[in-house]
Amino acid sequence: MVKPRSVAIVGASAKRVTQGNVVISNLKSWGYTGEILPVHPQADQIDGLRAINSIRDIKGETDLAIVAIPAAHVPGMLQELESSSVRSAIVFTNGFSHEEEMAMRAFGARSRIIVHGPNCMGLVNFTDSIPLYPSRPSLRLKPGNVALVAQSGSAAISVMNSTVVGLSKVVTVGSEFQVSAGDYIRWLADDDETRVIGVVAESIKSPHALAEAAECVHAAGKSLIVLKVGRSDVGLAATQAHTGALVSDRDAYDSFFRETNIATVADYDELIASLECSAVARRMVRGASIGIVGISGGQTALACDIADAQAVSVAAFGDATAARVRAALPGTAGNNPVDFGATVNLEDRNTPDAMLAVLNDPNVGAVVALQDTQESLNPATLQNYMNILGVYAEAGRSSETPLVVISPTSENLDPGVRSMLLEHGVPLLRGLSPGLRAVGNLALGKPGLAGTWASQHGPRPSDFNEQAANLRAEIESTANTLDAALSFRLLRAYGIPVTRSIVVKDADEAAARVEEIGFPMVVKVASRDVQHRSDVGGVILDIGDEDELRGAIATISGNIGKALPNATIDGYEMQEQLVDVVEAMAGFTDASPFGQMIVLGSGGTLVELLADRAATLGPLDREQAETMLATTRLSRQLSGYRNLMAPTDTAPLVDVAVRLSQLASDLRDVIAACDLNPVLVRKGTGDVRVVDALFVRRP
Repeated sequence: MVKPRSVAIVGASAKRVTQGNVVISNLKSWGYTGEILPVHPQADQIDGLRAINSIRDIKGETDLAIVAIPAAHVPGMLQELESSSVRSAIVFTNGFSHEEEMAMRAFGARSRIIVHGPNCMGLVNFTDSIPLYPSRPSLRLKPGNVALVAQSGSAAISVMNSTVVGLSKVVTVGSEFQVSAGDYIRWLADDDETRVIGVVAESIKSPHALAEAAECVHAAGKSLIVLKVGRSDVGLAATQAHTGALVSDRDAYDSFFRETNIATVADYDELIASLECSAVARRMVRGASIGIVGISGGQTALACDIADAQAVSVAAFGDATAARVRAALPGTAGNNPVDFGATVNLEDRNTPDAMLAVLNDPNVGAVVALQDTQESLNPATLQNYMNILGVYAEAGRSSETPLVVISPTSENLDPGVRSMLLEHGVPLLRGLSPGLRAVGNLALGKPGLAGTWASQHGPRPSDFNEQAANLRAEIESTANTLDAALSFRLLRAYGIPVTRSIVVKDADEAAARVEEIGFPMVVKVASRDVQHRSDVGGVILDIGDEDELRGAIATISGNIGKALPNATIDGYEMQEQLVDVVEAMAGFTDASPFGQMIVLGSGGTLVELLADRAATLGPLDREQAETMLATTRLSRQLSGYRNLMAPTDTAPLVDVAVRLSQLASDLRDVIAACDLNPVLVRKGTGDVRVVDALFVRRP
């Protein structure tokens, strides 16, 4: 498909210009040396080429068919191709009915031919001058080492028309009925002409396949940079659980990209900068912190601010580096960032030595040099800048540490400066924010991480836990949410500690069984119709004797009657009340297609208002759970923040998160979401007890 020796064009016309005609024109104008076979039921000749009247008339093996015909005719045409000698098809067409789409997907699942699309603009193989593309590519585009895979044809056009680097392959995958972006990424990992792969994704069809493809790219020493569009804060699962309100699609994608070590960008400008940077610069080999240099203190300070916003670490120089910088630039502090202009007398500056000191610092993974190189600069001003640009070029040529020059604004760059730096292996980027994101991405792509994610999140059998397997039938018979008794049995099956608790039908039974719990206690309504009990007056604390117990049950009954008159009260839950504790929460929610998103943070009635949570795709190991907890305010509180409480062991809470993630994975097909709130953490020892559990059945 990417390097076809012969192409059949289905949909070209002898009377008008169609997408098929544009493909023929592109192939001819680019000097395609393979065979072009226009297919038309009546025409004898199309665009100077002999036409054949039917796919059945194709005699020899044909690598590819371009299909650019109305949607209603596409399923039938694919069946004809299946019976022919054609090996693959690119379908440009869109506008399919639901039935037509289902027919095409079913065809793709069983067909011997490879089907690309539909609803796409094909692909352009710049390496071999093969434009299988229904539009006119920009005349300034040239072959190079950057590949682009985009679901959207317009996205591909925007990036192609804005980048200044050469391209190897541009692929627009469209609706991905059969072949996906992951398939092309894996193919490009082995393409000798490709060094860096950019992806514009509207959705991820299979995270597992993408992770495996990313591992192939990283293992090949190449860069992969993804722009995921449509990551607005829309809740993951429409459930009654607080967890679903605390996380979003963005959390799922961020977790996936972070765990697979895939570089990401936020917009086209950042994508283009990252592609241009990775196409030229070496990868970081000494961590992810950067050194910043320039001839303006204001610009270097601004770069530090933007680096902080981009989560790009600015390195702290070692003592030897600082001393060498001070010796080379008298009057400076020798710290990062370095302002060459701070040494006023030119004759006192040893800029090349200061530059080398920064490049060789063991804490510096890459160096950013800030320099105005806009095309609009006065020629005399630009000439004044050539001395420092020469220093950057020479330093970049000989250094193993990547050096990237950034022009601080997004204005077009002087082409002569860009060419000069490029000859020395130094990329020149436009704009501080896109440029710094691009440099930060040079640290990503470590082999092994994406492969580990793929193996951990691949297809797995259900019910690793035997006790949970025995509860499955009971869970499946539940209409909406699990009752308290079943919820607690499920938690106990995974070794998650719960409070001592019983459910009674009325006040008389409560009084008779009070010794099973003891005072002080908490009383809660037990009803499958009530998810968040405290919201409707269904929870009363600090019950110290039998009279207060009877009064609490009467009050709760009245509150539910007023707030939810149609709710059925199954009984009243009596729980032990723990003292001297901190309230935490844990939970999970469906994050398809990635799996389950595990959430951990501060709990209590203000859980959504505080929104102190960390979220990571499960299942978790202990290290991942510890990392999650460490990012929350709850972790600082448990550490004994400002001596307000005794430092508290977090290991039991981490264990709850790990075990809950196992539960979520084992029962992912029947449980959509879960809240454990509050999870009480005893100060000092860290012992935990789950007080309230909400499990929501998958629809």
